[in-house]
Amino acid sequence: MSQENDGYTFALSPQVTRTPVRYANRFGIEIAADLYAPAGLTDASTLPALVVGPPHGGVKEQGPGVYGNALAQRGFLVLAFDPSYNGESTGTPRHLTSPEVFAEDFSAGVDFLGTLPSVDRSHIGAIGICGSGGFALNAAQVDTRIQAVATAAMYDISRIVRDGWQDSTTDEQRRGALAALATQRWADVDAGEPALSPTFPAEFRPEDLDPITAEFHEYYTTDRGRHPRSIGGFTITSNAAHTNHGALAHLPDIAPRPVLLVTGDQAHSRWFSDTVLEQAAEPVELLVVPGARHIDLYDRTDLIPFDELATFFTRALS
Repeated sequence: MSQENDGYTFALSPQVTRTPVRYANRFGIEIAADLYAPAGLTDASTLPALVVGPPHGGVKEQGPGVYGNALAQRGFLVLAFDPSYNGESTGTPRHLTSPEVFAEDFSAGVDFLGTLPSVDRSHIGAIGICGSGGFALNAAQVDTRIQAVATAAMYDISRIVRDGWQDSTTDEQRRGALAALATQRWADVDAGEPALSPTFPAEFRPEDLDPITAEFHEYYTTDRGRHPRSIGGFTITSNAAHTNHGALAHLPDIAPRPVLLVTGDQAHSRWFSDTVLEQAAEPVELLVVPGARHIDLYDRTDLIPFDELATFFTRALS
């Protein structure tokens, strides 16, 4: 899959229209998004609506647009957005990551969809890809207007920052990380701007990388998913907020609204979905896609189970 001339990493279906939109979240940040609709939609039409968030570090021109394009062909109105501080959305400092604000971005998307004449406010759901999967679940814990949630290749970013890969961080390591963040705060004060974590390199060099990092670079540093606004780096001191934030502490509160967890049988991230399956209250379902790695659920339209997603949301939002 190569980047199209319009800056998107996929070709827009002739059966779909895409409209750039702007709206504010409750922090006053202007969110940049694309609204995907079935071609020929009129003001008299009423459709179920979905808000779709990108992988952590991704933008609307990548995975969210792929989902919007596919689900609009299946009769949904889909809002694909850039998170606050990233992509074309506003907010400074740039490339900040915040579990609270990124969850709010889903609720702001619900706000916007609810202003459209073609949307019934009781028929709105959410999809989170990768890191946005955790943020979508976080939003749904407290925003009961989100009637159903699906995640694809879900990551819980706050859990990774706080507890490490598969909860391997020791208390000593966590305290050391907090001390390093305190030192970085002073460095940012002295520099007059926040430092960023490493960004994606210009070339894909898998021989220099561990398997998980190589998989991400395969998507973000090649023509498959490369985008100039998707740089991979975030302000280092953002990690303090993630360390202090129990993003998925109240999963049972989503019930009785349904949750669908989509992962791949080869996805390194599957353990996040397995954990949510154990901790959430019914109704919750795990859908494992044969042959799919983590990044394949960003853009592989031959593997992403769009028909199953459409069936799930049609049932939940009917």
